[in-house]
Parts: sequence; structure tokens; C-alpha cells
Amino acid sequence: MKNKVIVITMLTTLFLSSCKETPIQENEQKTKSESIEKTTDNIVMNTSTDKDGKKLDLVFNNTKGTVTLNFNGETIELIQQKSGSGIWYKNENYELRGKGNDIELKKDGKLIFEHKDDIVNYSLKNKKGQTLDMTYNNTTNKVKVYLNGGEEIELEGQKAASGIWHKN
Repeated sequence: MKNKVIVITMLTTLFLSSCKETPIQENEQKTKSESIEKTTDNIVMNTSTDKDGKKLDLVFNNTKGTVTLNFNGETIELIQQKSGSGIWYKNENYELRGKGNDIELKKDGKLIFEHKDDIVNYSLKNKKGQTLDMTYNNTTNKVKVYLNGGEEIELEGQKAASGIWHKN
């Protein structure tokens, strides 16, 4: 009888301890896969050119909140700041601000690089009173069109024999 009690106790202990091992292994696997996901950085690269033809290469690491700039052969790392709108990065000497494609880089408060898209706005009205509002971005060769203030339609510029041609 004592042997049966000992065997039942041992089997119960073995069963309970084996049940506890599986969740620990699952948790370890989840932790490993979660840490792999966290180490993959969200990188965005861009190049901007100013009116004088100078280039500014930007590598944004959105995971770390940094941007690495290459300007005039110099590599500069800036840290993301809270911005009401657009982007804002800085370090002790440099400051990068921008919205959309427009970017300003300052060194010690002095503007050293600026890119602004060439934007042209047109508004036309036909005999029926319908309006066609157009915002041309000559830098990107795109136009946003609104008929009677309605939904935005974005069109891309095409090669035309003469005049202009945009389509989507």
C-alpha cells in the first residue's frame, strides 16, 4: 500500500512539473522572437538638393529617433526632438527642420542648406461656375487637382510633345 502511495505521489509530481515546463519554453520563444523584432530598425533614406546643386544625404533611423546626414563630405548625427509638425533633429551644433520635402539645415544657428519644392497654384473657372484648383509641384512633377473643392486627385507628369500632360 505504501508503495502505491509513493508511486502515485511521484507520478503526480512528475506530471505537475512537466506541465510547468511548457509555458516557460513558450515564454522563452516569445521573448526571443520579440527581441528579434525590436532589433530591426526602421530606416528611411532620402537625398535632397538645394538651388545651388549641393546634395544632402539623409538616413533616418525611426526606431532610434536619429538621422545621419552626409553634407559636404561630413557625417553628422542628430537626435529627434518633439515637433508640432514636420521633423526636427539636432545636436550641439546642427539643427535639421522640415515639412514634406522642404528642409533646412543650420549650423550654429546659420542656415547652410535649404531645399524648397517649386510649388505653383492655379485656379480655373468654367462658364457653369465649376472651379478646378490645381497645385503643381514642379520639383516632383506631380499635381494635386480638386474639382469644386472636392476630393484630391494626384496626377504624375508625363512626357508630352508640347504643353503639359499629367495622369494617374
